[in-house]
Amino acid sequence: MYSKKIPRSFYNRDDVVGIAKDLLGKVLCTNIDGVFTSGIIVETEAYNGRTDKACHSFTHDKTNRTKIMFDTPGYSYVYLCYGIHYLFNVVTNKKGYADAILIRGIEPLEGIEFILARRNKLKLERSVGGGPGIASQALGITTIHYGLDLLGSQVWIEDRKIKVQDSQILSSPRVGVDYAGEDAKLPWRFRIRGNRFTSPAK
Repeated sequence: MYSKKIPRSFYNRDDVVGIAKDLLGKVLCTNIDGVFTSGIIVETEAYNGRTDKACHSFTHDKTNRTKIMFDTPGYSYVYLCYGIHYLFNVVTNKKGYADAILIRGIEPLEGIEFILARRNKLKLERSVGGGPGIASQALGITTIHYGLDLLGSQVWIEDRKIKVQDSQILSSPRVGVDYAGEDAKLPWRFRIRGNRFTSPAK
């Protein structure tokens, strides 16, 4: 099988919206405590650190939580949402720009038995990979994995030549960012049309 870890240059681009689309069809992989799991990325959200009021780095500037967003592209930004859900983001663009992409959904691919156990499920259904907190739990990602180099050996993303055409990508406003005013209307949430592991539209 063709398998290739995505290089730093993929993340180091000044086009967070384009990268969010390009991540659809890529494979998010984890090797945690000797357990390998993976899932096809089927839903993403883009956040621009300089212009976007919905972005953590714009709203809060550089804090202990957001500092990794201002650092090297191709690192992980993981935070705890509502004290329950771990949300996994990919840092993009050059240092200081603080762009990031939230991984909102995966289609489980490898290590299915471990993914099901982590989600306490018996069969593959949307609730196994659909939703950002769910996707992180399915792959074993928590805040322990904050600030990881995505070219490393714990969490990384591969290009397995799964083609997603522009016609297959649905764009819509992002979720849970009503506080961002006009920026809340930006159609920066991207899903693979017809994939059963994506979330419903707003």
